[in-house]
Amino acid sequence: MTQTADAVVIGAGIMGAACAYRLAERGLRVRVLEALDSPALGSSGRSAAGVRAQFNTATNILLSLHSIAEYRQMPEAEFKAIGYLILVPPALWPAHREGVARQRDLGAVTDILTPQEAQAVLAFDPAGLEACTFGPQDGVVDPHGITFGFLRRAREHGARVQTGTPATALKRVDGVWQVQTPAGTFEAPLLINTSGAWSGELAKLAGFDLPVWPGRRMVYTTGPLKTARQVPMTFDLTSGVWIRSEGARLLIGRANAEDTGWREGLDWDWLEHTLSPALERFPWLHEADLDRGASWWGYYELTPDEMPILGRMPGVDGWVNACGFSGHGVMQAAAVGRVVTQEALEETPFIEIDPLRFERFARPELSQKDIQV
Repeated sequence: MTQTADAVVIGAGIMGAACAYRLAERGLRVRVLEALDSPALGSSGRSAAGVRAQFNTATNILLSLHSIAEYRQMPEAEFKAIGYLILVPPALWPAHREGVARQRDLGAVTDILTPQEAQAVLAFDPAGLEACTFGPQDGVVDPHGITFGFLRRAREHGARVQTGTPATALKRVDGVWQVQTPAGTFEAPLLINTSGAWSGELAKLAGFDLPVWPGRRMVYTTGPLKTARQVPMTFDLTSGVWIRSEGARLLIGRANAEDTGWREGLDWDWLEHTLSPALERFPWLHEADLDRGASWWGYYELTPDEMPILGRMPGVDGWVNACGFSGHGVMQAAAVGRVVTQEALEETPFIEIDPLRFERFARPELSQKDIQV
């Protein structure tokens, strides 16, 4: 059986859901194909769910600002403005301070605090820190709710979503993508790659290389704290440790740059590497107990510069990327859905995405660095 559409979106996580909604809203016939048995079972559903506008580059700031504004109006997002606190060592402060100025110019609310002033937000050991920044309008969302909310809206505009339908082969024939699956063949002139950590694998099916690969990330969960604390999403840029409240519990994590590839399951050996710097920075964590059963893991979708790849793929007709977000996908999905739709319709995206296009890998002057937390 062959089904035809105007656009095939491959991947029904938060990014694919946002793109499907905005494409269908513009009148395109959309088919969403998800390899797993339900949407949001991949990286979206295993996210730490933080959203922030505290980036250094204008493109990332705007993608997050517009997404957060949309989440605030979206009941399914369950947005909570718990704030984002970033602890900055001296070596990173000049670039970080420039980022704050850019954030403010673009409309974000970001406060600069001394480490002593930041104690009013959260108690921590200020050793080795130059300054802190706090985004009171940043917070956390429900990625499941957002994904299913976008998919519901997509369906209302005629989109069809098929789960348990992995792409097994891809080819471009007479201006049309043919996507073979166990459920039959799907044809469309546009293919939107929202496959997350699997985006590089999808490109291989089409016969080209896309530098996106999986990186495993752990989220360790404590039991209820003995002393009630409201902890904003807090990143220590010295160590890469982050913590935040989840009800009466805490979520704790730290990226392991060497943990790449298709590795599954929680890495309990990495726990010591996470807790040791966390306890140094937040001594009151000694009162917490770890809840192993509530902890989880998930994949980041990584790129060489840990920045997403957006826009049409050069030399590959009808292929549009929205992948490689390196942990920032939930933060930016709402705006990316709009940008990708404009790109697919050959309109000028409302946010400049040239710094995030694939072409930057061949032109280093186009590449930009950003806060990687």
